[in-house]
Amino acid sequence: MEQFRSRLQSAARHMGLSLADATVDQLLAYLALFAKWNRAYNLSAIRDPAEMLERHLVDSLSVVDLCGSGPIIDVGTGGGLPGIPLAICHPERPVTLLDANGKKTRFLFQVATELGLANVTVVNERVEAFRPQQKFDGVVSRAFASLRDMIDGSEHLLTSRGKFYAMKGKLPTDELSELPKGIKVEQTHPLTVPGCDAERHLIVLAPER
Repeated sequence: MEQFRSRLQSAARHMGLSLADATVDQLLAYLALFAKWNRAYNLSAIRDPAEMLERHLVDSLSVVDLCGSGPIIDVGTGGGLPGIPLAICHPERPVTLLDANGKKTRFLFQVATELGLANVTVVNERVEAFRPQQKFDGVVSRAFASLRDMIDGSEHLLTSRGKFYAMKGKLPTDELSELPKGIKVEQTHPLTVPGCDAERHLIVLAPER
């Protein structure tokens, strides 16, 4: 994975991220584990580590400083995207990774153990069934089919000041027009992701208070 170090550092600088050497080391170690486990656990349809770097890791890094503060949960995290990069870049922030797929959560346990990510909690459960002891200030996802599904499935996980952070491609105007009553669009962030020509957005949603 060392051959990707300069590409990762260059992409981070392009996005305005300042990554310490130790942070880059952990991100590359995560990428190596992802590529290794992907062969058996089918974490992603992408098989080329170079493509994983840009389409998964760099894409996730584009939002790590845009997801507020406080405890956050990555719902439908799959192989840990964007939750693991977020946890690596912000080791002081509690990050919960939730997925219903047992193989994927076993991989996430392995990542958290090998990389020493003390701020990461892994939960193998369906989002609708998960009832945490403490709620979260943020729900992030790049996996939900629609904004409506994300809100309906995970609104019960938010604190009174909590927000949704939805990673999307093109701005989903149809989905935004179908938001449930009581949910407002707080911000939309157009994302510039090095190596990705397609449109990318982060949509921040919050209950009206």
